[in-house]
Amino acid sequence: MPNHVHALLYFSNLNVNLNIIIANAKRFMAHDLVKRLNDQQRTDVLNLLAAACTEKERIKGQLHKVFEPSFDAKPAFTIDFLYQKLDYICHNPVTGKWRLCQEFTDYPHSSAAFYETGISHPFVNIYDYRKYWFD
Repeated sequence: MPNHVHALLYFSNLNVNLNIIIANAKRFMAHDLVKRLNDQQRTDVLNLLAAACTEKERIKGQLHKVFEPSFDAKPAFTIDFLYQKLDYICHNPVTGKWRLCQEFTDYPHSSAAFYETGISHPFVNIYDYRKYWFD
């Protein structure tokens, strides 16, 4: 999606701290994104990200604000809920205001084609853990 990410995460170890995992992921992605923007000399975007920092964040040394500080997590306790969320995620690029492609399986940044056809994604290894979630 142009301004957000949907993900289904499976943790075999239930003692993981989701807040730490998401914070670390955001930090590493933000660092890489800023590096790429610098490499591409995209000062327009870098200036927008810099302007998004609060004074408090600047004092702490933050130069760019790439992500919002929060995230919305919903635990999946039933297989029906899991499939509802997977369906929502897969169809999100073609519904509502987005209309990013004609068929939901055509969106290149989605795992929808994998789940629909079983065909591997060309750039990302996707593993189907659905059968393990509720065994």
